[in-house]
Amino acid sequence: QVQLVESGGGLVQAGGSLRLSCAAPGSIFSMSTMGWYRQAPGEQRELVATVTSGGSTTYADSVKGRFFISRDSAKNTVYLQMNSLKPEDTAVYYCNAEVLSILTGRKLYDRWGQGTRVTVSS
Repeated sequence: QVQLVESGGGLVQAGGSLRLSCAAPGSIFSMSTMGWYRQAPGEQRELVATVTSGGSTTYADSVKGRFFISRDSAKNTVYLQMNSLKPEDTAVYYCNAEVLSILTGRKLYDRWGQGTRVTVSS
C-alpha cells in the first residue's frame, strides 16, 4: 500500500518552532491535496492545514498565522512549519494525501502516514 513517511516531530518549549515533513510516492503526490491533521489525547482527529496541487491552502482557525503548509513537487514532500507553538498544539500529527481523479477532480481515496508526535512544554 502507498506509504506516507513523516518526520520532524519532537519536544519543544512553548514559543518554539518545529517543521514537519511528509514524503509521498510520486505516483500520487501530483494528484493529491496534501494535508496535516492532529489528534490530541482523548480528542478526535482534526484538520490542521491543507494544500492543493495548485498551491491553495486552508488552515484551522487555531493555527492561522502560526503554522504554514507548503509542498515541494520536486521532492514529493509536504511541510508544516509550526511557529509560536503552544501547549495546546501537543498532539500526534498525521499526514494525509487526498488522491483526486485527474478527470473529475473527485476524491478517489485517502492515504495516511503513521503519525509523528509533537509535545509542547509550558
